[in-house]
Amino acid sequence: MTDLMLDDVDHDLLALLQRDASRTLRDLGDEVGLSPSAVLRRVQRYRSGGLLGHNVAVLDPRHVPEVILSVCLVTIEDDTPEEGRRYRARLLEAPEVQQAYEVSGDYDYVVVLACVGMRHENEVAKRLFQQDPNVKRYTTLFVLDPVRTGVALPTREPPRGRASAEEVRGATD
Repeated sequence: MTDLMLDDVDHDLLALLQRDASRTLRDLGDEVGLSPSAVLRRVQRYRSGGLLGHNVAVLDPRHVPEVILSVCLVTIEDDTPEEGRRYRARLLEAPEVQQAYEVSGDYDYVVVLACVGMRHENEVAKRLFQQDPNVKRYTTLFVLDPVRTGVALPTREPPRGRASAEEVRGATD
């Protein structure tokens, strides 16, 4: 990935794409003051620079009642770079792993799982945590209510002294 220089239009365009990537180039251009072809060139630059991965449909877990979401806190025994790479590879290979983070503090990893039913969740936990000799301990927290899920990332700090778009929307809703 290359470091892309982003201007204000880029930040606005990326925020729009993260909210709804299915919008037309014309619609996006109208929002940010660019022609559809200029929007396309920027989107292509984001892709070629590695900033924009792929477009996906994000399902609301509240509408898929069979899905069990869990957050697993994992401590590993051997934290050498080689073992870290091996464990990360195992997490990346598991389709049930929705998110995985190496973290500081009492745990080494936070892993978010999405499974269909408790039997499936138990099988995945056994495969990723119980059967791995390098996993010292793990704790599973089951999600009771997915209050907010999302994958949008900020691309810049919010301006100081001004309310964020979310704060403004909340005040007017």
